[in-house]
Amino acid sequence: MSEQAELGRLAESGTAESSWRLWGPYLAGRQWGTVREDYSGNGDAWGYFSFDQARSRAYRWGEDGIAGICDRHGFLNLAVALWNGKDEILKERLFGVTNGEGNHGEDVKEHWWVLDGTPTHSWMRVLYRYPQAAFPYRELRALAAEARRDEREPKLADSGVLGENRFFDVTVTYAKAAPDDICVEISAVNQGPDPAPLHLLPQLWFRNTWSWGRDARRPALIASTADRWTRVLAEHSRLGRYTLHVSGDPTMLVTDNESDEMVLFGRAANASRYTKSGIDNHVVNGVAAACQVVTPGTASQPGTKAAAWYRFDAVPPGGEVTVQLRLIAGSGHGRAFGRTFKSTMKDRRKEAEEFYQDLPMPANPEENRVVRRALAGLMWTKQLYRFRVRHWLDGDPASPPVPPERRGPQGRNVHWRHLDVADVLSMPDEWEYPWFAAWDVAFHMLPFALVDPAFAKEQLLLLCREWMMHPNGQLPAYEWSFGDVNPPVHAWASLQVYRAEEQRTGFGDRVFLARVFHKLLLNFSWWVNNKDADGNYLFEGGFLGMDNIGPVNRSARLPEGWWFEQSDATSWMATYALHLMQIALELAREDEAYEDVATKFVEHFLGIAQASARFGSASRGIWDERDGFCYDLVSRHTPDGGVESQPVRVRSMVGLIPVLAAATLEPWVFDELPHFAERLNYLLRHQPEFGQFITWQTGIKGKRRALLSLLDEDKVRRVLACMLDESEFLSPYGIRSMSAAHRDGLAVEIAGEHHGVGYEPGESRTPMFGGNSNWRGPIWFPTNALLVEALHGLDGFHGGEFEVELPTGSGRHVPLGAVAADLSRRLASLFLPGPDGHRPADGKRVEASENPLWSEHITFNEYFDGDTGEGLGAAHQTGWTALVAVLLTGWPGMR
Repeated sequence: MSEQAELGRLAESGTAESSWRLWGPYLAGRQWGTVREDYSGNGDAWGYFSFDQARSRAYRWGEDGIAGICDRHGFLNLAVALWNGKDEILKERLFGVTNGEGNHGEDVKEHWWVLDGTPTHSWMRVLYRYPQAAFPYRELRALAAEARRDEREPKLADSGVLGENRFFDVTVTYAKAAPDDICVEISAVNQGPDPAPLHLLPQLWFRNTWSWGRDARRPALIASTADRWTRVLAEHSRLGRYTLHVSGDPTMLVTDNESDEMVLFGRAANASRYTKSGIDNHVVNGVAAACQVVTPGTASQPGTKAAAWYRFDAVPPGGEVTVQLRLIAGSGHGRAFGRTFKSTMKDRRKEAEEFYQDLPMPANPEENRVVRRALAGLMWTKQLYRFRVRHWLDGDPASPPVPPERRGPQGRNVHWRHLDVADVLSMPDEWEYPWFAAWDVAFHMLPFALVDPAFAKEQLLLLCREWMMHPNGQLPAYEWSFGDVNPPVHAWASLQVYRAEEQRTGFGDRVFLARVFHKLLLNFSWWVNNKDADGNYLFEGGFLGMDNIGPVNRSARLPEGWWFEQSDATSWMATYALHLMQIALELAREDEAYEDVATKFVEHFLGIAQASARFGSASRGIWDERDGFCYDLVSRHTPDGGVESQPVRVRSMVGLIPVLAAATLEPWVFDELPHFAERLNYLLRHQPEFGQFITWQTGIKGKRRALLSLLDEDKVRRVLACMLDESEFLSPYGIRSMSAAHRDGLAVEIAGEHHGVGYEPGESRTPMFGGNSNWRGPIWFPTNALLVEALHGLDGFHGGEFEVELPTGSGRHVPLGAVAADLSRRLASLFLPGPDGHRPADGKRVEASENPLWSEHITFNEYFDGDTGEGLGAAHQTGWTALVAVLLTGWPGMR
C-alpha cells in the first residue's frame, strides 16, 4: 500500500478524540420525533415533537439540518438552509411523515445523495435536490394518507413539483485544510427550463445547552461586516473560538436558538427577544424585528444562531451560483478565500481518488462506483448521539415536571438509567433511523473496516462500554426499547474486523479482541440467564430484529402457560458460542488461560446443538425431520409435569439461521493448544452423542481438523435444497426472508389460536412494529451476507467437495463456494445496470427514468422486493446495505 495523505491522516487518528475526527457529518438528519426529545407521558415521540414545531422549538439533546456538519461534541453546527421565494417556511430540514401518517410507517419524502467522502472527513460531497415550486408539505401528507399498504410510498417526485427538472441541485462540498480549518463550497444549479429565484442561507448555530437548568453557561455568536471581512465569531467555553468566514456580500442575520413559546404554547412572553424561528420569520414572512440584521461595517449583539443570506433573483436555466465559507479555529484571517482555499479543494479531491485507488476496488467501473457511493453514504451516516437517560427520565430543573408514568414500571427505558452516551455512532439511516441499533452497528463495521479499521474497532467496543452495556451484561438494542434484543452478532463482527485487518496489514489487534471478548462474556451470560426460560438450551428472544417475520409478534406474551422456543434465537446462540470459542482460541495462542474459556464455549455449543436436534422440551428440537427444515416451537407444561411442544411450520429466515452455526478447528488448534484438544477429546469420550455435531478430517502428515456444526451434512443439504429453490427462497437478487411457497397464505395454530401469514415480497401489509419494514419475503443484506460467509466457511472445510444443486431441481451441481459467489453476484446486481440498462433496485421509482439527472444516482434501501429487487423501506440505509461494498471488494470471509 503506497503512502498517501488520507492514509497519513488515518494513522494520526486512532481514536475518536483525534484532531482529524473533531469535525464530521455528525449533525443528524432528523432530531424531531425521536425518543430523546419525547417528554410525554404516553410515549408518543412523533406527536410530542413534530416537524411543524421543529422550526420554533429548541431541541434538548441534539440538532438537525441539511447537508450539515458539527463538532464531535455537537456544540457548534453548520448546515444549509434554502428558500425559493414560494415556500411557506425556510427549508432548514428534511421533511417526512410520521409513523401514523405514512402508509408504511415513518418515511422521508425528499431526494438527496452522498456523492463522496473520506474516513477522516477531510473530503465530503452531498447533493440535495430542492424544488423551485412551493414545497408540497400538505400534498405529501395527503398522498401518504391515501396510499394503501400494498402501494409504494409516495415521494416528492410523485407530487409533480419536480417535473421538467424544475429544481435546483445543491451540492455541498467540504474540504479540511487542517483538522480545525474547513473549506466549504455550496453550489446550486438550475436544472429547469426557466429562470428561477434562490435564496441560500448557510447557518451556524450552537446547540441549546443553557435553557434546561443544568448549565447556565451561554456561548455567543457575533456576526460582523467590519474590516471588509464578513464573518461570524463563535465563542464557546469548551470549543474555544471559531470564525466562520463567508464570501461575497450577503446580509448577516442573527437570532437565538431559543423556543418561541408564545407560538408553540400560547405563553405571554418568550425567554429571549429572538427565537429559533427568527431568521425564518424575517426572510419568509418579512418580519423585520424577528432577528438582528447586521448593517454594513457593524457587528451584531451576541446571539446563538446566525445566517449569511445570499439572494439570487433569477438563476438562468443551466446556470450555477456558488458561495464559499471557511470555518477556522481562532480569529480567522483576511486570506480565507485565497489560494489555500482553491488548493485545499483540489488537493482533497485528488487525495480521495488516491485513497480509493489503494483499496482493493473492483476493476469494473460500475461496480467501483457502487462501492464508492456505498462507502460515502456509510461514512455520512455517522452521527453524534447524546442521551443521558436518568436526566431524561427525571426531567430538567428549568423544564416542566415530567409525567409520573414516565418513571413507572411500564415507562420506556426505566431500567436503563445508567445509559449515558455522548459519542459519534454509526446510524442505520440519516432520517428514518437517526439512532443506533446493536446489530446494525455490528454489520456496519465490516464495510467500515475496509476504509477505517480504527473506527470499526472503536464502535464495536463502544456498545460494550460501561455507559452503554447494562450492568447485567445486556447490550442496548435501540432507543425505542433499549431492553429489547437484537441478534447477538457482535462477536462475529469483531472476529471479522480482526481477521480482515490482520490479513491486510499483517497485524492482528489482540488487545482489541481481548477487550471486546471480556465484555461479551458478560453478554453471553445474560442471554443464558434470561432467554432460556426452561433451562433446556432452546432460546427465545422476541422479534430479534426481524420484525414481522412470524405469524404473531414474538416479543408479545403468548396465552397463559405457553412460551416460544425460537429456531433463530437458538441458532444465534449456537453461532455466538462458536464465535466466542474462536476468539478465545485466537487469544490462547499467546495466553494459555484462554484455553479453558474456549472449552466452555465448546460445551455451550454442543449442549445447544443436542437440544436443537432431538432433545429439549417434549423431546422435540427445532429440527423437523418430516420437512427437513428448522421451525420455531411453542411449548407449555402439561398437568403431569411434562412439556408439550408444537412447531410453527412457516418456512422463513428463522429456519435458515441454523446454517450459520458452523466453525472449523484448524490443525494449529490441536498443535498449539493441547489442553483444549485434551478437553475436547474428554467430552467426546464421556458424551459420545456429541460426536454427531463434529466432522473430522485428517490431512497431510496426519494433521487433524474438525468442523463443529449445528446441522450435519444431510441436514445442511435438506435446508439448502429449500434455500436454493427458486419457487421458495432463491430470488434473482438474493435469499428471500420468507419462502415464496407461501404466496397463497398459510394458516397456523399457535398456542391454541389460529393465525395467518403469507409471502409478501414487497411492503408489509401489517402494522406490526410500525409497518415500515417487512421480513415476510423481501431480501435483506445482513442475513444474506451472513449466509454468504457461512457457505464460504463450509466450502473451505470441505475443500470444494461439498456440492449442491444450484438452483434446486436444475441438475447443475456446484461447490458451496460457488453458491456463495452466486449469492454475492445476485445481491450486487441490485445496484448494477441490467440488460435493459436499469438497476433492479430502482424499480419503478423516479431513479429508473431515462433522465440522467435521476438515473446517475444510486439509492441504497433498507431491503428489496423478493421478486423484482426494487428498493424498499428506508431510502438511505447505507448502514448494513453498504455490505455490498464488502461483497464487491473480495472481503476475506466473503470470497
